[in-house]
Amino acid sequence: MNFDKKILSFLKTDLVEKICSASTVKEFSKGTEILREQQYVKVLPIVINGLIKVYSRFNDKELLLYYIEPDQSCVMTFYAALKNTPSKVFAKTEENSTVLLLPVHLLPAWLKEYPDFNELFYNQFNLRYSELLDTIGSLLLDKMDKRLYDHLKKKTELSHNNSVKMSHSQIANELGTAREVITRVLKKLETDGKVEQKSGNLKIINEW
Repeated sequence: MNFDKKILSFLKTDLVEKICSASTVKEFSKGTEILREQQYVKVLPIVINGLIKVYSRFNDKELLLYYIEPDQSCVMTFYAALKNTPSKVFAKTEENSTVLLLPVHLLPAWLKEYPDFNELFYNQFNLRYSELLDTIGSLLLDKMDKRLYDHLKKKTELSHNNSVKMSHSQIANELGTAREVITRVLKKLETDGKVEQKSGNLKIINEW
């Protein structure tokens, strides 16, 4: 399957050709688990289009760590691949997605021969580090109503839609809390005129 090579435009042409010849492009339907926790990583994903969400599990709780958007990869997967350690995260497609899959056994040679290839992962590390600081700040400073509002707003922006269709249980999993908490807080946001709930769809109707 062909893809737009512009997503690799920061790399030298000969490396792009090597990646294209050695890698595969695969389509995943929405809700597909493409990486399991404790799985050894065999391929490194670069999203061509679509959206992937990456989680971590803490006891019986799941917490959304970040999204992989088009032209992005997964720094946690990259680390596990290079160290040949089981993945500490798991990943699912948030929507139908097309993904470039790079064989990880070729990464050490490519990184050594083409230093600019490191740029992709340095950029991903910086991005995820910044997101982690934002998440910690939100956990420490924001109440659940603000966290939930911001979460829904980001999901509408990523999906390029003015509403999202999610169950209260799904939201609770992504925010690492209980379904009952989400139900209560959504009711408060609805009462405050921030969010509208209708037939399972959640819509931001007023700015915070």
